[in-house]
Amino acid sequence: MRSFHHAEFPAERLRDAREETISVCVPAREEAATIAAVVAPLVALRDAGVVEQVVVLDDDSLDGTGSIAARVGADVVRPADLLSQFGPVLGKGDAMWRALSVLLGDLVCFVDADSEDFGAHFALGLLGPLVCVPGVQFVKGFYRRPFKNGGEDVAPTGGGRVTELTARPLLAAFYPELAPIRQPLAGEFAARRELLEQMAFCTGYAVEMGLLLDVWAHAGSDALAQVDLDSRQNRHQRLEELTPMASAVLGAVTSRLRREGRLAGEVDGEPALERPPLAQLRPPLAQLRALRAGC
Repeated sequence: MRSFHHAEFPAERLRDAREETISVCVPAREEAATIAAVVAPLVALRDAGVVEQVVVLDDDSLDGTGSIAARVGADVVRPADLLSQFGPVLGKGDAMWRALSVLLGDLVCFVDADSEDFGAHFALGLLGPLVCVPGVQFVKGFYRRPFKNGGEDVAPTGGGRVTELTARPLLAAFYPELAPIRQPLAGEFAARRELLEQMAFCTGYAVEMGLLLDVWAHAGSDALAQVDLDSRQNRHQRLEELTPMASAVLGAVTSRLRREGRLAGEVDGEPALERPPLAQLRPPLAQLRALRAGC
């Protein structure tokens, strides 16, 4: 598993080196305060010829998130309008899974919508190893996580509590090969479309952990990379609000341990509901995309 810094991948390097098309996707719900600042640098990359597509997945926000994103220049899509034969959208992971039906790039990059210090380097850093480093198929971002203690008081560390108290200890105990991953729950990651279409997606909070474990099992450590994105600041939830996320992460890990025959009996944790690999759908996903694109 290789590590990089985002500064190794300036926009000009990616624009000149890439041979594949690129889509960037921003899952969002009630993110009016930050969505414009996240989308604008991505639209600039599109206009500069670095990426082809910027899509915001607006999950029926009531605060104008979708209209703001559209004004800035993103394509805005409702997850409920995608693959509607699968019923209601069951969470962030389900929305991301459905998004693959409209993301046209050979390389797909996801970034969260609530970053307060977002820059183009997030997408450039994540995409860089896929474009420039042979063999890389899946890239996770990592960063420092400052913590707002209230008001304007910001501690340099302390964010990412579910990561530090749940996700990383679970990886160290049961998947030590993945212990070097600094931010296993980061919503910032990029991958080759062909790989993502072969993966099941946990429907809710566990999507990032589930994908990490499944990609590693499918492709091995040599296909993984992580990129230092410096720092990420977002609003923090109250401690009691983190319980569902921690439970979902635990459920994703224990379900895989059970499949591997390494866990018997029941364990507390939210069941890991999953959508099947899109490559298994009939009609094939490529046909669905062609129909949506009007081909």
